[in-house]
Amino acid sequence: MSRFSKIGTLPPIEVFALNKAYLDDPHLDKVNLGIGAYRTDDGKPWVLPVVRKIEQLMANDEGLNHEYLPMLGLDSFCLAATKMVLRHDNPLVLSGLAFGVQCLSGTGALRVAAEFLCRQLGYTSVYSSEPSWENHHLIFKMSGFPNTRTYRYWDKVNRCLDFDGMLEDLNNAPENSVIILHGCAHNPTGVDPTEEQWKKIADVIKKKSLFPLFDVAYQGFASGDPDKDAWAVRYFASAGFELLVAQSFAKNFGLYNERAGNLVFVVNSQECIAPIKSQVSIIIRAMYSNPPNHGARIVASILNNADLTEEWKQCLKTMADRVRDMRILLRNKLESLGTPGNWQHITSQIGMFSYTGLSPSQVEKLILKYHIYLLKSGRINMCGLNSRNIDYVAKAISEVVLDDLDTNEIDVKSAKL
Repeated sequence: MSRFSKIGTLPPIEVFALNKAYLDDPHLDKVNLGIGAYRTDDGKPWVLPVVRKIEQLMANDEGLNHEYLPMLGLDSFCLAATKMVLRHDNPLVLSGLAFGVQCLSGTGALRVAAEFLCRQLGYTSVYSSEPSWENHHLIFKMSGFPNTRTYRYWDKVNRCLDFDGMLEDLNNAPENSVIILHGCAHNPTGVDPTEEQWKKIADVIKKKSLFPLFDVAYQGFASGDPDKDAWAVRYFASAGFELLVAQSFAKNFGLYNERAGNLVFVVNSQECIAPIKSQVSIIIRAMYSNPPNHGARIVASILNNADLTEEWKQCLKTMADRVRDMRILLRNKLESLGTPGNWQHITSQIGMFSYTGLSPSQVEKLILKYHIYLLKSGRINMCGLNSRNIDYVAKAISEVVLDDLDTNEIDVKSAKL
């Protein structure tokens, strides 16, 4: 008998299994609304022109090499990324009380953060929103957190933020619990708190001595304005919180497979900086030793050059505007088709994803009958919609909603009989 014969098989990761099913489907009208990546109106991946420009310069620069980076990463990248989320003139950045550590995209930044918070600060409880990006729970569980809990977030009846439920759950969280907060463009719902709501969230977190950890994967991609999308993080930092920020550059720079990420520490004492860096170095040494260079150098080159930064911001606007246009178009088409229900949430949400409110049975019909692939939660990637498939998708959604309505009416009549 093999040593490995007792190992069980886990179910596949939904989003990757869904993407494979889409790729294997020969249907001509198939639509992929699952995988979280930007697509042009032609349904193609997009390498940002400013990114391509830097890559060409790098390829022709014989001064560059493939030597190891320091364990804590490329300094010019870490500082530029930290300035991007907190502002270049933030006193915390200028004083060194806010500093960055390069990690393997947002996932790696969260994993390093989780290991640090568990091993060094002894935190045992972490709260993520319900729902949240499914990897949040897994990362903290695998990092040693014995208590992975949730706070209410999505009001599925009204299809909006359950703000009262969120505050109540945060108020009931034990002291020193880690609270994962989505900086902008909440994944998967696309619903963000207002500025006034963020202030009340901050008040509860401070009153209850909780620890805020921001996951910032869509800065600039959500609204098209990096400063606007960083409002919540900057507010917390200005309010005197010590906190961590996990940054990803997959979406807003289109560097999905380059794994460019940054973990920002905001602290209130110069004396703790050296110990923190030494402990994070050990975590990284045991995990992956040091980070990759290519994506980090691209981001650093763009953010450290004013002209290139402006080019990048135009790319962000292009992506954000297209997503916004698809939201408007989808809502209008669903309403013009007379689709039962209120579809206002499609346009009130922001960012790449929309929590449509479709049920698992409706999702199943969309996949099996119409070859439209989306997560069973009803989450769709708005970038998967384009001018060629929007009519097909809207009609399919309308038909499955109507079909469910007819089925429910039949069930009610049968029950009465």
